[in-house]
Amino acid sequence: MKQQGIVFVVSVSIVNKGKVLIVKENKASVRYTWNYPSGRIEYGEDVMDAAHREVREETGYDVRLTATTGIYNFISSLQQQVVLFHFIGEIIGGSLQLDTIEIADARWITPEDLSTSDVLELRDREVMLQITDNIITKREYPLMLFHSML
Repeated sequence: MKQQGIVFVVSVSIVNKGKVLIVKENKASVRYTWNYPSGRIEYGEDVMDAAHREVREETGYDVRLTATTGIYNFISSLQQQVVLFHFIGEIIGGSLQLDTIEIADARWITPEDLSTSDVLELRDREVMLQITDNIITKREYPLMLFHSML
């Protein structure tokens, strides 16, 4: 969803056995940068429904959203104002099947290794590192903060 030049995005950290899943972008404008599974919210779409959809499209997994680390407002590497709703999720079904048009690769990594890696090129690095720090320090908030009026 885009409104007055603002892009609304969802992002999900899938947590499994102490690691999070990150994906390597394959879209031309951000090719080969690492990110949490994410994407734009479609017009009229519930925020949490968008999070489920994006995870399923990019990874093949079905997830249960368990918490949020917050809402992040920033100017992206593509010079767009982004309002990002970030969630934490756990796998409840599906299997890893990447959408190769959008995703080049995926890997499981501990949040601690992700936060200290100088090797991985992270998309919107400061935002990724803030989200990762919130996961490490358990700065999580209940999903009851979200109320759909759609």
